[in-house]
Amino acid sequence: MALPMNARARQAAQGASAADFASTSAEGPAGAKAPLLSPSAAPIRFDVGPAAAGERLDRYLARAAAGASLGLSRTRLKALIEGGEVRVNGAPARDPSAKIVVGDQVLLARPEAEASELVGEAMALDIRFEDAHLLVLNKPAGLVVHPAAGHARGTLVHALIAHCGSSLSGVGGVKRPGIVHRLDKDTSGLMVVAKTDLAHRGLAELFADHGRAGSLDREYLALVWGDMKKHAGVIDAPIARDPRHREKMAVVAAGRGRTASTHWRLIETLGPASLIACRLETGRTHQIRVHLAHVGHPLLGDAVYGAGFKSKAARLPAKAQALLEKLGRQALHAAKLGFVHPVTGMRLTFESSPPADFSRLVRALETIYK
Repeated sequence: MALPMNARARQAAQGASAADFASTSAEGPAGAKAPLLSPSAAPIRFDVGPAAAGERLDRYLARAAAGASLGLSRTRLKALIEGGEVRVNGAPARDPSAKIVVGDQVLLARPEAEASELVGEAMALDIRFEDAHLLVLNKPAGLVVHPAAGHARGTLVHALIAHCGSSLSGVGGVKRPGIVHRLDKDTSGLMVVAKTDLAHRGLAELFADHGRAGSLDREYLALVWGDMKKHAGVIDAPIARDPRHREKMAVVAAGRGRTASTHWRLIETLGPASLIACRLETGRTHQIRVHLAHVGHPLLGDAVYGAGFKSKAARLPAKAQALLEKLGRQALHAAKLGFVHPVTGMRLTFESSPPADFSRLVRALETIYK
């Protein structure tokens, strides 16, 4: 008996409903129909059905493209719309928020697949699960997830290309193949990587929802400065790029940034520090680090958001001070990851203990202060 899949994966596997778009075709000469996934660059036509009436153009195309297994993200489709690559009833439609009506013909100039210039680099990976569609790994601190300025080589993506070979080609884009979420360079812990377009779409849906309605379950361990005073709490504060320091994120006034919510619970108080568990309701860049610094409890070892706590670190007992210096990064670890497999429907749950340097620091604080 077939196992359940999440909605996006099911739609991609079975095709979109006729009620959503009445017909789908690739137009060739004189309007002749060509195979839907022809290797040619022929545009793809979607005819809007009653169920999609009044929907935003970008949302409609995201569902339609998923149903046609085109492997285009909503962000990519939005860029194509704004770039004039989408026509509605023959006229360019450059507004992603434009509403469509029954009978509209939406023509998408499907872009050619962009060849990746990344070369795989063999490196040891701590893989906790792998099948034909995805893999789950335990990322070490210090490993950059994908190529960026200053990190052209030696990233997790390079290692994944070497490990997965051609199966990873084109999944999620040439710069970040297979990546549906990321951890900061100096954050350790569990990550899931997509190996097929079908898995990528299903996982992307889960991470976009952050577990509010779907099956995603993530928990981070964080070692922070100060006594949290309460057993649990929620930090709700919008986050945006810091206007004064563009390499940083910051909490900003309502309406200026993107909504962000972090749930935390106290595990134990350790003298001048606390060990807490965090769950994210949103997934903003540096969210845990920014939120905890905002409420006066930055992560131990966080040179970016906890720089003002150097004097506090200097007052630690010698052993703890030496271990914190040896840690040399923010004390943050992605400890739990659970989700329903987007293709098989199997529930997968993983746990990862913090790395040795993180654990040694916690034990030293426990010995000193408990």
